[in-house]
Amino acid sequence: MAAAAGPGGEGELRPLAEDGTPAGPVRAVPDLVAAIADAERDAGPRWVWASTARLYPRLLAAGVRVARCHDLELVENLLLGHAGRHGEPRSVAAARARLHGAPVPPDPAPVREPAQASLFDSEPDAPDDLAAIVEVHAAQRRAMAELDGFPLLAAAESAGSLVAAELGHDGLPWSAREHDALLTELLGPRPSGGLRPRRLQDLADRIAAAFGRRVNPDSPAQILKAFAAAGLPVPSTRAHVLKGIDHPAVPLLLEYKELARLHTAHGWAWLDTWVKDGRFRAEYVVGGVVSGRWATSGGGALQIPRVLRRAVVADPGWRLVVADAAQLEPRVLAALAGDRAFADAAAHGDLYAALAEAFTAGPELSARDKAKLALLSAMYGGGTGEAVQLLAVLKQRFPDAFGYVEAAARAGERGALVRSLLGRTCPPPSAGWRALTSDDGGASALRGRGRFTRNFVVQATAADWALALLGALRRRLTGLGPPRLVFFQHDEVIVHAPAELAGDVADAVRAAADEARRLLFGGTPVVFPMEIAVVDRYSEAK
Repeated sequence: MAAAAGPGGEGELRPLAEDGTPAGPVRAVPDLVAAIADAERDAGPRWVWASTARLYPRLLAAGVRVARCHDLELVENLLLGHAGRHGEPRSVAAARARLHGAPVPPDPAPVREPAQASLFDSEPDAPDDLAAIVEVHAAQRRAMAELDGFPLLAAAESAGSLVAAELGHDGLPWSAREHDALLTELLGPRPSGGLRPRRLQDLADRIAAAFGRRVNPDSPAQILKAFAAAGLPVPSTRAHVLKGIDHPAVPLLLEYKELARLHTAHGWAWLDTWVKDGRFRAEYVVGGVVSGRWATSGGGALQIPRVLRRAVVADPGWRLVVADAAQLEPRVLAALAGDRAFADAAAHGDLYAALAEAFTAGPELSARDKAKLALLSAMYGGGTGEAVQLLAVLKQRFPDAFGYVEAAARAGERGALVRSLLGRTCPPPSAGWRALTSDDGGASALRGRGRFTRNFVVQATAADWALALLGALRRRLTGLGPPRLVFFQHDEVIVHAPAELAGDVADAVRAAADEARRLLFGGTPVVFPMEIAVVDRYSEAK
């Protein structure tokens, strides 16, 4: 069912056949939200609309949740990427213009974050064009039919858009009282008038005393100047550089940097802005990273400091079911490569321990640690020190797995495109990269792109698997009723559930992970175990 929103609450609907062609007349509705709610109760169709991010929050605010959708903008972005046209406009208007060879308009500005909204009413959204929605959807269906795996990718990306909107609507349970108490414990009482918190000011004073001069610890230039005056010139103020210096100011600076980062990124101002009515509501951006991983447009949901996890507290009588995929990317590589020996190892609980028999323990690294270093080096492009020798062992014992990522690296160095299992595609190299690599001075650029594409095929397929997991888990949670997905980060999910349903939710997570495995990899022997903890606080999970 195609749906187009008008400038107010009205809209238009049109039924579609399986191939995307119209299956009935256009129906104008005075209240689009009510019409969608009625249709969900009757049949639960797959909705075809321009953008979940723009329309679905209106439905959620009215208490309406839909089962399935096809997000035209997200799918257009995937198809553009597959064609090597990353970054081109992806709106319905742009897609329709391309179909007709007309000038392509730029995409509209992103949706404004609610937490940062103006005090004044915003202008209403421009109305959707139902005819364009129907035409672009049919064209996308034709294009996807020619690409192996792409229909599943489009469905998973669209399901992810529903999850993202629901995460923003439902919010992660967050105790403002716990957060404030933690900040007070670490930083001192909340300051006023733009002053530093007491703990930071105390550290600043002690840093000045250690240098014997006034130094602003927030100014890298002043810190470098102070070290130079002490006869210790340093290239930067990065933590790993400071740790190599013997000076009494170093431990004070390291503590200051850590606490100042907490105060700036997740201090009282963050708490006032992002936590309302006991919930942290971030804005997730589906496919915000080229590999398919999500990003956020505000709130930093993907960078919650470990120390703040104690502020994530379940409601009374409810629990948090925290689950993450163990060693996801190495297992994805095992399934992708079809290396029998590697896949057999990945059928065990601890993949690195299973691979350890291929390595010999040393005075500094255990056999398991060497297996982990070799495997991560293969996926991320490490090739110095002991990693070189360990990679040689990996190549000998698991040639297909090693060859899979090596082939992706070589393709990247040639400037070619590489793809995930379902067809998510890396960006093409820039004109600057091609110019740099056209002479003998581009070796570093070649290696850099090889490292990127080597990891892309694994990380992007892991993102495909995670989206399939989300879609399968969302469907199962709907059957359980009250439980809600409230957090997602790469390979980790949190479900907020009544205590009596926590066990059922854990079972649903395991079943969803297995369904995602079968959807992507069929009968692979590789397992994708989920480490699950049922807790009252997020900090208790790990």
